Amino acid sequence: MTVLTPELLVRIRSRAAGYDRDNAFFTEDLDELRDAGYLKPRSLLETARDQRLLAAYAPATALAVNMHLVWVGVARVLADRGDDSLQWLLDEASAGELFAFGNSEQGNDLVLWDSLTTVDTVEGGYAFTGTKIFTSLSPAWTRLGIFGKQGDRLIHGFITRETPGWHAKDDWDTLGMRATQSTSTVLEGAVVPLDRVARILPVGPNADPFIFGIFSNFLLLIGSVYAGIADRALELAVEAVTKRSSLKTGLTYDKDPDFRWRIADAALALDALAPQLESLARDVDELADHGASWFRYLTGAKHRATETARYVVDQAMRSAGGGGYRNAAELSRLQRDVLAGIYHPSDTESVHSTVAANLLGPL
Repeated sequence: MTVLTPELLVRIRSRAAGYDRDNAFFTEDLDELRDAGYLKPRSLLETARDQRLLAAYAPATALAVNMHLVWVGVARVLADRGDDSLQWLLDEASAGELFAFGNSEQGNDLVLWDSLTTVDTVEGGYAFTGTKIFTSLSPAWTRLGIFGKQGDRLIHGFITRETPGWHAKDDWDTLGMRATQSTSTVLEGAVVPLDRVARILPVGPNADPFIFGIFSNFLLLIGSVYAGIADRALELAVEAVTKRSSLKTGLTYDKDPDFRWRIADAALALDALAPQLESLARDVDELADHGASWFRYLTGAKHRATETARYVVDQAMRSAGGGGYRNAAELSRLQRDVLAGIYHPSDTESVHSTVAANLLGPL
């Protein structure tokens, strides 16, 4: 059962426009979600459904919280498969610690297969030096997952907010998803202790369960967030055409065949997302074996969700008329927020490369 009560969701929606306008972190939302138990571990299917619902009320809040939920999901994937190496993460998440991602790097289109961050061996652990971008939850995380390269291997681990050798840049002033406050994080010899090293893997593609956990949770939860944006856009489109009327015919636009077709087409596209996202989430929970097709299915689900969401929002904007173009309009904010979907891994080019490799073999 979800902890997202109607009353909580209404309060969260009431703050979304203000966070966006002020380029402010979603402090009140985070406090309420933590108090409600939203950040605690649960199944991927439950989490995906909850994230879709939350995103329909506050996209940026859902996107930022996503990063914590992904790490929790990674730990669950490992535990479900008999690996308790991240049990400490589940315990700390249950106790209220907030996890964030410090993986993305400017210019690194290999994402998790290589890193521009350097790693040195020091007494008691590994020191990381480099710059991570898009660190959602920057003002509030208490645990940050990072990775970097030492020779021909990639080292994944976690630092705490009290770890010396890191600082956040004040560089978050974006078109949309502003409340995430995903500032860049500069690592200057930040040390991951040995007991917080999650994985040491070779450079290059890897099907290790840790990597599978990141991909499966990140891609399906990202897809769910953008599906939630589309849900809300469709609601606003339906609302708009029932209120707008034609001077020419005297009828409201919900009686206009062109607008009816436009909204129906958006709904047809959106209806396809739930079966895809939820069936894959259930498969992860139930340890289904899709073999080499897993990455094709996961990247494809994210791609379809983000592209469909952009299409649905566009149809909603066309249905709402000029009123939707005003900054004060919720649709205007959704139009800006939904664009962020094209920047999350896996990008369109990578998705098509993954699918082609699965069907045709590598180049």
